[in-house]
Amino acid sequence: MDEIEGRGMVVGWCPQEQVLAHPSIAAFLTHCGWNSTLESISFGVPMLCWPFLGEQQTNCRYACHNWGVGMEINNNAKQEEIEALIKEMMGGEKGKEMRKKALSWKESAGNSIEEGGSSRTNLELLIQELLHPGDFSN
Repeated sequence: MDEIEGRGMVVGWCPQEQVLAHPSIAAFLTHCGWNSTLESISFGVPMLCWPFLGEQQTNCRYACHNWGVGMEINNNAKQEEIEALIKEMMGGEKGKEMRKKALSWKESAGNSIEEGGSSRTNLELLIQELLHPGDFSN
C-alpha cells in the first residue's frame, strides 16, 4: 500500500465482486470488459462505461442502448463532462431509471440460475451431451 499525501491508504487490486455486492455502491466506472459487465449486471449496479478496445465497445453499446443500465463516457471527455455524468447517475432521473433497470436485470440473472431457469437448464443439457454424446435429445 502506498501513502498518498493527506488522503489515506491506496490499495491496488480489490475483490471486485465484493465491492459490487456492497449496498453502498451506486455506480460502477468500467471499461466494459465482459466479466465486469456481467458482474455489474449480476449485482444490479448501473455502469459508467468508458470502453477502449476489444469487445468493450460492443458491451458498452448493449449496456447503454439495449439494456438501459449504463451511460457512456466519451474517450476524449473532459472533467466537467465526467462530473455531469456522475451527478446524473447518482441523483438524476436517468440515473434513477438505470438503477431500476439494473435491479430488474439482477433479478432476471438470478432467476436464470435457479432450478428450471434458462441458464441452469442449458448448462445441465450441455453436461448431459458431454457425458452421453449422440444420445442428446430435447
